[in-house]
Amino acid sequence: MELKEARKEFNTLTEQLGDPELLSNWKKFQDISKRRGYLEKIVKKAEELEELNQKLEESKQIISANEDAELLSMAEQELTSLTDKQKQAEKELEILLKGENESPSSLIMEIRPGTGGEEAALFASNLYTMYLRYSENQGWKTTILNLSNTELGGIKEVSFEIKGKEAFAKLHNEAGVHRVQRIPETEKQGRIHTSTASVAVLPVAQKKQIEIKTDDIEIDTYRASGKGGQNVNKRETAIRITHKPSGIVVTCQTERNQLKNKENALNILSARLLEQQESDTSSQVASQRKSQIGSAERSEKIRTYNYPQDRITDHRIKKSWHGMEQILGGGLDDIVKELAKV
Repeated sequence: MELKEARKEFNTLTEQLGDPELLSNWKKFQDISKRRGYLEKIVKKAEELEELNQKLEESKQIISANEDAELLSMAEQELTSLTDKQKQAEKELEILLKGENESPSSLIMEIRPGTGGEEAALFASNLYTMYLRYSENQGWKTTILNLSNTELGGIKEVSFEIKGKEAFAKLHNEAGVHRVQRIPETEKQGRIHTSTASVAVLPVAQKKQIEIKTDDIEIDTYRASGKGGQNVNKRETAIRITHKPSGIVVTCQTERNQLKNKENALNILSARLLEQQESDTSSQVASQRKSQIGSAERSEKIRTYNYPQDRITDHRIKKSWHGMEQILGGGLDDIVKELAKV
């Protein structure tokens, strides 16, 4: 985006927000406000840079005149400081002009148990809690899109959205099969069991990236179920959306409101379609998704959580950390930083 275009669009949107009739269309009002907020950052950063350039020019003129020794010394010191600020402002403006979606800040994370039965479902729940607490520590906002529990407190599957600065950049390396080695509470002979859970990390699709046509989807409603599969709602609030061209099926039953479940299901579908769109062919899509979630076999693990030895090992970078409780409690920073170096 050019700076001239950004300023022009900012002024246009500012005028639109002043229209009283716009308040009758709350969704449009929110969309325009969000876009204007982003453009306002560009406009203000450009104004800051212009002011710095003006001060730099004034300092250079003072130095060039060389009339007052004390004034000259002050101008030279200010010139160094202003030059550093100018370079920083130029860099920040360049990043903003590249586009707000150049590096997505929001993501949808999906966690499912793999091999290991109920123990795998419990481990999936541990991972879910870990990412929720890490997000909380980072100041990110999390929204549950779909959640299905087991009778013993495990998770059959969960999809949730994470919104926040650098969220996708920091968490995209979490995608893959996670393996746990521990003694289950139900194990009477003290044997260590190995189970797995899969994690998929999908960037949130923006409206201009993905268009879902009404004719391409089939929407079914049904009663939401609780633990053990029993129906817990007399009304059909749960949603199942089938995207006919791709064959992708998404279900949502977390909310008691059918419209909200539909909105969440469409968000998940959009994220999955974006992932598919960014691959060259359908065979590459299958390969890409399998590279993230695989079949959750033990041999495909990216990381192992070894409870008896209080050790977490990431097999991609061949590095281990101790302090299992602290890490599963959301203390992922050290692991995230190491993976970012690769």
